[in-house]
Amino acid sequence: MNEVTLTKMTQMKLYGMHGAFRTAIETGQTNDYTLDQFVSMLTDAEWDDKNNRKIARLIKNARFHYKSAIENIVYDETRNIDRNLILRLAECDFIEKTENVLITGSTGVGKSYLATALGYQACINGYRVMYHNTTKLFSKLKMAKADGSYLKELAKMERHHLVILDDFGLQPLDSQNRIALLEIIEDRHNNGTLMVTSQVPIKGWYEIIGEKTIADAILDRLIHQSHRIELSGESMRKKRSYLNKEND
Repeated sequence: MNEVTLTKMTQMKLYGMHGAFRTAIETGQTNDYTLDQFVSMLTDAEWDDKNNRKIARLIKNARFHYKSAIENIVYDETRNIDRNLILRLAECDFIEKTENVLITGSTGVGKSYLATALGYQACINGYRVMYHNTTKLFSKLKMAKADGSYLKELAKMERHHLVILDDFGLQPLDSQNRIALLEIIEDRHNNGTLMVTSQVPIKGWYEIIGEKTIADAILDRLIHQSHRIELSGESMRKKRSYLNKEND
C-alpha cells in the first residue's frame, strides 16, 4: 500500500510529500504522529519543496552573473554602507512601492555584488527579477530592432518586478540607446522597479545620456523616489586578492 501511495505522489508531482513520507517509513516514524500531525507534516514538506523549487527557478531565470548574499556583505566603515538601509531593502518593500535603487562607486567597490545580493533576496521573497549588463542589453535591443523582436524584448522586461541594469554609463549613449533607455524607464515608471549600478556619479548621468530633453525625462523618472547608495573605499577585488595571498 505504501509503495502504491509513493508512486501516486510521484505521478502527481508531490515530491515534497513523497520525500517526507518515504523518510517517515524508512525511519519508522509513521507511528510517532497523530493523524492530523502526519497530514500537517506532509503538507509542510510539500509546501517547502514547491517554494524552494520556485525560488530556484526565479534565480535561474534572473540570469545573475554570479551568486551573492545579503549576509556576506562587508559593512566596513570605509565603504559608506548603511547596514540598516541594506537590511530594510532586503525586506523588498521598495519593490512593492516601485522605488528605484541607484548604486554608484568606483571600480571594484562592490556595486554589482550588492545589486546581485538584493536581487537574490528579491527572488527568495518571490519576485521576478531580470539582471542585465547594460552594454550587452543595449546591443541585444539593437539586434532586436533589426529582427523585429524589439517590442517583445521590452514586454519581457515589463513582466518582471525588478530589473537590474549593471555597469550603466561605461560609454555615452547614442540616439538609439538613449530612446531604448527612455522606453524601458517609461514602461517601469510606477509599474516596476529599476536597480542601476554605475561607476559614474549620478550628476554625471546627464552627460552620458546626452540629449538634454531626453536626459531630463529619464532622470526625472529614475531619480524620483529612489534609494541612493554611494559606495566608497578601496577595491574589494584587490582586498580579496591581497587576503588570499596572505593566506597562501
